[in-house]
Parts: sequence; structure tokens; C-alpha cells
Amino acid sequence: MKVKEKGHTLIIKKSEGTLLEFIEKINAQYNSYKKFNIIVDLSDEDIDDQGDDLLLFEELALSQAEENKSFVIVVENIDFNEFDEELVVVPTLLEAHDIIEMDEIQRDLGF
Repeated sequence: MKVKEKGHTLIIKKSEGTLLEFIEKINAQYNSYKKFNIIVDLSDEDIDDQGDDLLLFEELALSQAEENKSFVIVVENIDFNEFDEELVVVPTLLEAHDIIEMDEIQRDLGF
């Protein structure tokens, strides 16, 4: 797992192991991550077309929402309309940063 800090955001990229092992590592270290917005970069991973694997991140996304922080997953080539509002999935890192910026503006305005 590779972690890169960019301002108030952490970009976490899976580097080895299974997706489930990756999620377990994030959960184990969550206390040190929860004060940041989180982008999980899975752009190089083979994710099924329906995104069922991504539902494993839903608990983390809800935890981030409780901390008033953003949680965005980057995956290419997937049906982005398949996800409810708890799970934010975008095709590029640029879009992930844009989503976080919009979320922070909304939080600053009290929405």
C-alpha cells in the first residue's frame, strides 16, 4: 500500500495483495487517516464491471462521512451510476480532487 499526502488529502494506492487485504490495511490504520480526506486509487486494478468489489469500501466511506471528511474511489471503466450516494466513484484522480474541493466548499458554507 502506498500513501501520498497532498495537502488535506491522502491518496492511497494498492500495491500488493488482494483487495480485501488492502481494505483490512486501511481499516487497521484508519485512526491515522481519519483527519484527512481520502482518495483510494484503484485505477490500475481489475475491478468487475458492476463494481461489486467496491461495496467493500462502504463502511469506510460512512466512517469518513461521520468525521465530516470525503472518501472518493478512483476506478476506470465502470458503470458509475451503479453506486448510491454513500460511495463516490470517479474515473480519474483529477475528478477525485475536484469532488473533494466541492465537498469542502459545501462544508465551509454549512451544507
